[in-house]
Amino acid sequence: MSLAYPAEYRIKSIPEQVAIIRKLLPGVGSANEQIAKLPLPVGADGWFAFLKQEAIGRTYREATEKVLGLLKQTRNGAFHNYYDGRIGPRYLRQSEHSIKAWKQIEKEQAGHDILIVPAQFGLLYSGHSATEARAKMAQNEFGLGALAAGIMLATHTEREVRFDQMHIDCVGDEFSTIDDNNFTRTLFFFSRFERVTLCTRWFDGADPNCGPATAFLLP
Repeated sequence: MSLAYPAEYRIKSIPEQVAIIRKLLPGVGSANEQIAKLPLPVGADGWFAFLKQEAIGRTYREATEKVLGLLKQTRNGAFHNYYDGRIGPRYLRQSEHSIKAWKQIEKEQAGHDILIVPAQFGLLYSGHSATEARAKMAQNEFGLGALAAGIMLATHTEREVRFDQMHIDCVGDEFSTIDDNNFTRTLFFFSRFERVTLCTRWFDGADPNCGPATAFLLP
């Protein structure tokens, strides 16, 4: 049986999330918080605050590495990246579908560094592989990568607290472990021994204790 979110976890309000982001990254720009008053799309857990890539790094790699550093900061160092130093373009890339979705969101929320987006933290596809989740996504849905999921974890530290819970597949990313241009893996976050870890699995590899995180475009 697939596991669920930890009991400690709750979705913080958008003002709470924005305040955490601004504390972690002083100088980050504005957010259109009124978006969170719109109806949630079917499948979304709630509203989440994300960051425009350009607000934290010149490239997707730089932004992802910075967010992974924030995770270590929010957990007093209790974070481990198995692929530290291998988050460059030869190893990590976003899916084309996710790139297009984020570009649309940035256009719709132009002028804001913090993007307010409906999302779900893995429960919708609990126990599904990345391949299965991609096949089942709604037309307005897209996968979240380590950058976006990392921001969600930075604002919701209670989401990953123990091994005996549902963990997070970053289905919006594609990963190659040996620099062979063979992007057949996805990254995932899990907790064990009071530490959060970033690791990889095959796209076709389903784990009953993991769920791909996704977000939704608005009509």
